[in-house]
Amino acid sequence: MKVGNLYAGQADSVSKRRSRWLSASACWLFFAVSSSTLVAFAPAQPAHAQNAGGAPAMANELLGNRQNDPNAKMLVTADELVYDNTRNEVIAEGNVQIYYDGAVLEARRVVYDRANNRLRAEGGVRLKDKDGTIITADNLDLSQQFTDGFVNSLRIDTPDNMHFVAARADRSGGDTTVLTSGAYTPCEPCKENPQKPPLWQVRAAKIIHKEKEQMIYFHDARLEFLGVPIAWTPYLEAPDPTVKRKSGFLIPQFINSSEIGYGMTIPYFWNIAPNMDVTFSPLIVSKQGVMLDGEFRHRLETGAYSIRAAGIEQQDRDEFAGQPGDRDQRGMVETHGRFNINQNWYWGWDGWLMSDETFLEDYNLISESVREVTSQLYLVGQGDRSYFDARAMYFTGLTSYDVQDQQPVVHPVIDYSKTLGQSVFGGQFSYDFNLTSLSRQEIDLRATSALYAPLFPTLYDGPTNQCDLSRIPPDVSVREACLMRGMAGSYTRATGVVDWRRTFIDAAGQTWTPFFNMQLDLASVQTEAEDFPWLPSGDDSLVRAMPAVGLEYRYPFISTQSWGTQTIEPIAQVIIRPDETDIGQFPNEDAQSLIFDDTNLFEISKYSGYDRVEGGGRANVGVQYTANFNNGGQVNALFGQSYQLFGLNSYSELDMANTGAESGLEDDTSDYVARLYYQPTKNFSVINRFRFDHDDWSVQRYEVEGRAVIDKLSVSALYGLYTAQPLLGYYEEREGILGTGSLKLNENWSIRAAARYNLNLDEIDYTLFGISYIDECFGLALSYRSDYTESGNRERVDTVLVTITLKTLGEAGFSSDVGSVLGSDD
Repeated sequence: MKVGNLYAGQADSVSKRRSRWLSASACWLFFAVSSSTLVAFAPAQPAHAQNAGGAPAMANELLGNRQNDPNAKMLVTADELVYDNTRNEVIAEGNVQIYYDGAVLEARRVVYDRANNRLRAEGGVRLKDKDGTIITADNLDLSQQFTDGFVNSLRIDTPDNMHFVAARADRSGGDTTVLTSGAYTPCEPCKENPQKPPLWQVRAAKIIHKEKEQMIYFHDARLEFLGVPIAWTPYLEAPDPTVKRKSGFLIPQFINSSEIGYGMTIPYFWNIAPNMDVTFSPLIVSKQGVMLDGEFRHRLETGAYSIRAAGIEQQDRDEFAGQPGDRDQRGMVETHGRFNINQNWYWGWDGWLMSDETFLEDYNLISESVREVTSQLYLVGQGDRSYFDARAMYFTGLTSYDVQDQQPVVHPVIDYSKTLGQSVFGGQFSYDFNLTSLSRQEIDLRATSALYAPLFPTLYDGPTNQCDLSRIPPDVSVREACLMRGMAGSYTRATGVVDWRRTFIDAAGQTWTPFFNMQLDLASVQTEAEDFPWLPSGDDSLVRAMPAVGLEYRYPFISTQSWGTQTIEPIAQVIIRPDETDIGQFPNEDAQSLIFDDTNLFEISKYSGYDRVEGGGRANVGVQYTANFNNGGQVNALFGQSYQLFGLNSYSELDMANTGAESGLEDDTSDYVARLYYQPTKNFSVINRFRFDHDDWSVQRYEVEGRAVIDKLSVSALYGLYTAQPLLGYYEEREGILGTGSLKLNENWSIRAAARYNLNLDEIDYTLFGISYIDECFGLALSYRSDYTESGNRERVDTVLVTITLKTLGEAGFSSDVGSVLGSDD
């Protein structure tokens, strides 16, 4: 088929030319989608000089609503082009295809009515836009400005999997489109049976899109699952997808518990400005009434902040009898903020204020795993080789066992560290600074002795093992019966640490690393009378210096085999320093956690903080074995021990918290520590950690953890065995197993489970089971959890949580306590 002469036969009332190609410039054709409706055929600017009665005129007067390429070319193919000068129409007949700027319009017949500026496309109309949106219809009739018109049997498929169908679409007023008998779904149609109803969809008698308002309105709407209606509403509105923030109601949430009853909240989002909003979430509960809840958020040029407040006048406080919630009025205020100063510095805050300890958990305002919140003001800076952090903190416990006056107020804690970029005497030089200042209103004591716990059970208060000094028998020392977790009074300490080290490798491959470390502490302590005998009474100023010089030696022996390489590496470290001074004079607030294992065997000081420092001469020795396999597998093992060479053993000298006692370091010859790690493939690994008594090799601490990924199954198991440490408040041996697993059944379904078994009590004290389904348009998750909580009466709480997700519409959830039984402490 050859190209016809577009200028011939123009005197005829009806002139026909069979045409194959037509090209013009500066002509726009666009047909797009906005949410649930069509958005455009509009007039264009004049094309290059062409005959006004020819086919190019149709293209010349069609414009789009989107940004188009002004240099784009239009290409029209058809079996036949018809120019009807009498009716002033341009007609493309048979297999019509119009290409322009990435968009393709296909139809059996396209008519452009130049007199009335209307376009009609008939027979299998299909438009694919450059963004991937596809519109199909039986026919369409649109004005040149798309101010009015209609489309019959419409279907719209967008690249982000939004699908719309309607019996008819009508355009009026230049900004309103009405879909009659319309439906929307993000679910892909069934490939084997496209007529099968999607998993879910929203049907409505009318779907009205108002472009200026950027809103979509549904009249007589119903939610269908697999074609079955399950919910109906006479009216529903939502912002169209072009809107990122819009005022309106959000998806409801549901809750149920024995104290508050059944509850529901339907949040309302108020978009005050593009950078400012408020969310109102009133919670209506059957037993307690209405809890008001609102959150304000504001984003500024350099950061953002938020303020949230919630409160309730409880109708039945007796449901919380004996618990912190036994009061008429309950509430909280929460605020957060963070602002950038420049690319290296930022500051911010977190703030919490609550009527009582358990309000957040009772009304489902925080995760049940959170046991405390921190109010703080902070300043943070990060450089290439330096770090600065300063913050003031106030801790609030969220369980009924927390005593607020026993929580410290930190005012402030400052950390600064820097590693020099240039070498000093050929080695690496770094320094650290820490300032800690805190105060506490009431002493925090915990029971220690296994000897007295069975004899005087009333001395110890519940699962937290708090001591009641008034009940200690006269013949029992309070120092023996209780340890101090927190002092009453105030404590300020400034610490500076410098560290230098350099590594030499000799001709034999031995590595020698001499090092120097120096810690200097200045402290002011103001204690209360109740701190005695754990701390001296009165005010005191303290100075402590701890210099240390040492040498670390390593000699790796490497062997290459056909299957890989293996390395045996003896390690020895010697540290020389004076004895630790003022033990028991310095409060120990930050170094109470001490676990001696493979991870800190070769640390200069095995304490976790600054308040305690290791003193005296010490040697740390061990041997490490590593095998690397050609297939990527690895075996790593470490075995070692620590020795007090001379001077005072810091770990044998107890402070207020008994730190160091029963740690395996309290004797001049420490316990043995070991590690065994095995990873044959990337999908399987096992790590063992041991601590053996240095006298009889009895196991003092043992952990083994395994992880495996087998096809779609992921599992992990952790077994732990810890001997009794009565001086630290652990009266019994602790032994338990924690297992977790997840299985992806197929592309959509997965299950997960977890359980913790307490071998000492012969009970399962934690279980979790969940099953979930998710696809491109729908998600469903169901989980069941049984756990012990420290809120209220420390009951075992069984909770069911259901979450439903409908893509583009939102997520709804329901949680309920399905029953409880008394825990083992009852």
